[in-house]
Amino acid sequence: MSTSHYSEASLRALIEPFGNPVLAVVDGRVSAANDAYLALLGLPRERVEGRSVMDFVQPEERSRLIERYRLVESGGAMEARTQVYQVPSADGATREVALYASRIPLEDGRSALLLNLLPLTDKPPELSMAERLVETSASLVSAHSEDAVRRVALKGLEAAGFRVRLLRWDGLRLNALDGGAPPPDVALGLEALSDGRPVFGGAERASPTHVYLPVGGPQVEVLRVEGPWVAPRHGSVLTLFAKVVGAALTDARVQSDSTRSRWEVGAVAEMARFVARPIPPTPEDFLSRVSELLLSEAAVLHLTRGTQGALVLSAHVGLTEVVGPGGDVARLGGVMGGSVPDALDGDLTSDAQAQALREASQGTLGSGAAVRLARGGEVCGVLQVLRAPDRPFDARDVRLLGTLSELLVTLLEQRRLRSESARQLTETRLLLDLARTTSGVLETSSILDVASDFLVHLLDVSNCYIMLYDESAKVLRGAAASAAHRDFFRTVVLSLSSDSVAARAARERTPVVIEDVEASGGGFNPQLVQRFGEKALLALPLTSREELIGVVLVDDTRRARTFSPELVELAEATCGQLSLSIANARLYESLWASYAELAATRAEMVKRERLAALGELSAIVAHEVRNPLGVIFNAVASLRRLLEPSGDAAMLLDILGEESDRLNRMVGDLLDYTRPRDPVLQHEDLSRVLQDSLEAARAQGGAPDRPVRIDAEVEQGLPPVPMDRRLIRQALVNVAVNAIQSMPQGGLVQVRARREAHAGREQLRIDVADQGPGIPAELLHRVFEPFFTTKAQGTGLGLAVVKRILEEHRGEIAVDSTPGRGTTFTFRLPLSQPPSFP
Repeated sequence: MSTSHYSEASLRALIEPFGNPVLAVVDGRVSAANDAYLALLGLPRERVEGRSVMDFVQPEERSRLIERYRLVESGGAMEARTQVYQVPSADGATREVALYASRIPLEDGRSALLLNLLPLTDKPPELSMAERLVETSASLVSAHSEDAVRRVALKGLEAAGFRVRLLRWDGLRLNALDGGAPPPDVALGLEALSDGRPVFGGAERASPTHVYLPVGGPQVEVLRVEGPWVAPRHGSVLTLFAKVVGAALTDARVQSDSTRSRWEVGAVAEMARFVARPIPPTPEDFLSRVSELLLSEAAVLHLTRGTQGALVLSAHVGLTEVVGPGGDVARLGGVMGGSVPDALDGDLTSDAQAQALREASQGTLGSGAAVRLARGGEVCGVLQVLRAPDRPFDARDVRLLGTLSELLVTLLEQRRLRSESARQLTETRLLLDLARTTSGVLETSSILDVASDFLVHLLDVSNCYIMLYDESAKVLRGAAASAAHRDFFRTVVLSLSSDSVAARAARERTPVVIEDVEASGGGFNPQLVQRFGEKALLALPLTSREELIGVVLVDDTRRARTFSPELVELAEATCGQLSLSIANARLYESLWASYAELAATRAEMVKRERLAALGELSAIVAHEVRNPLGVIFNAVASLRRLLEPSGDAAMLLDILGEESDRLNRMVGDLLDYTRPRDPVLQHEDLSRVLQDSLEAARAQGGAPDRPVRIDAEVEQGLPPVPMDRRLIRQALVNVAVNAIQSMPQGGLVQVRARREAHAGREQLRIDVADQGPGIPAELLHRVFEPFFTTKAQGTGLGLAVVKRILEEHRGEIAVDSTPGRGTTFTFRLPLSQPPSFP
């Protein structure tokens, strides 16, 4: 040991001249280091001086050297022999050095260790190469993925001085994983792979220049190792290293598969919980989850539609972001869809499909995986995911996608069943509503209007038309339709023998379907189809107890469509309920008509009995009254002749004569009202009847003494009217006299005669209107009652007689009055009665 005492500054001056690495250690830290030591470590001075000297030894020896340093510091003896250590450098390499240590005293009483290192450079290159391969083999243990194993192996071989390429067998050829062209003598690699042994190459040299080493592993791979130490004598070392790499790849694959399997199980479980929600998620939500799991840019779902099973884009996520709002989403999503249904285990993008994806997405997408969806052994769709070109899918992704596709089929089935249940519930509610509505309505027309609107909503069609069968004419008559064509359709009449779809359904008593009107070539009414713009038709018969009631016809004006068996069955059930309701309504209408007829008959019988009793009474009264009246008339006439009265006597005789005459008229009216009679109908000229009647009314009503004007107008071309001239004249006179007498200050009486359609037949209408004070509304309904009158001297039988005369002609009379503006009496007589003879 040196006897000189050094300061820390003098230590640096001491070690700097040395050409080999030297460093001084004080209290376990590097106090000073020369340039050779810094070059050995490959580190700058500021990263070395001041740090623990143990930071610059191999980790394997660190614990032993720390304990050794403590023994030396505590006064233990230092070994005089040179020791060999490995020093790690910044480039990852380790260098062996021979170390000699000595103790140097410091001025402050402490001591420093002076470590003198001599690098050992006489090791054979083959040994260094072997040691490097061994170190690399040890490093492979810490690699947890196949890519990491490959990186460590290639880096270790390159550190040992080799140039390396990794080739992989794809079933047809060996391809370089670095993307470059395969070596010219790649056939040697196939030989090495086939025989499972190293195959040396370099025929252009006397010694081998490279070797192909079969690696094996999960994916069949070959190492091409090129370097100055490649020789058959090193074949066993290289083969062992290749086997270690293969084993490491297998372990990494097992580890990766195990990790992925656990992840896949968790992912599938999470997706199963997602699908099993009380309210099933939408297909778009499912695709979003799939896209997240597989780290894809887009996910696409195609489902089969129609009888041909064509694939139609049903849902997607991510495509719009790739192609933009106006892009062709269907083109991008359909690149893989066509080929997948034939691939049982799914499919990955081919080179052509990858190119098509890049073109359709402007280079954003370039790889994809797709699997088919199957339900009950039948292909029902395709599920696919898409990624960027540099991130291809593999078989494991396809396997996971296949598992997720089964969950998707379950989800779609859940949504279908839920939708079907909701539809059936809605249909049941609608049918109940229809049953309640139709059972509460007893009028056929109201039932049909409700049913036509109901069927449009229930069957999701454009229009509904209902036709009833007229058995006497053998035709179908339009009875009701949905709101858009209701008024027009009531005028439609179709022969039962026609070729229309409604007539066919009526004849065959089975539903008739035309799914595409344009393609059918016939079997429908072209005028109605053109008017309504129909694209598809469905006709269903309405029957009750095997009897035809009518036909229900529904159409779709939006598109040609297929009427599914379920929809036809639902429509038939609804038509059955409708047929029952129509039959019940008809029974009710028939019963009501019977009751009405019975009531009318009973009223007529009561009326006839009353009239008979009144007639008997009238005959007795007339006989008992008219005999004294005859005596009075004779007595008054005799008194006028014998006395030749004047003054008060003449006035009293006039009063007696007038009152006797009024009493005689009353008896005559009573006899007219009660006397049974049958009108003798003859075709009469209405103009002459009116003229005669109005002249008589003018005389009886006192019109010459009043400013009353009578205006009569008869429609041109009016045919002769069947009537009893005497009775109709009496009726017109009674009404006209009332009109004249209602205007003591004068006025206009208008009489108008014309033809009109009323109650389903052509009739004669005669209006007699005055400008009198009118009839109060509360008395209007009593004007035709016998013995009801508002006149001081009236009998109340005039209008009752008129009403009876018109009823005997199978006609009717009506009155309309506005207080202060006048009254109008309306006569209606049928124009088609057969004449009768006395």
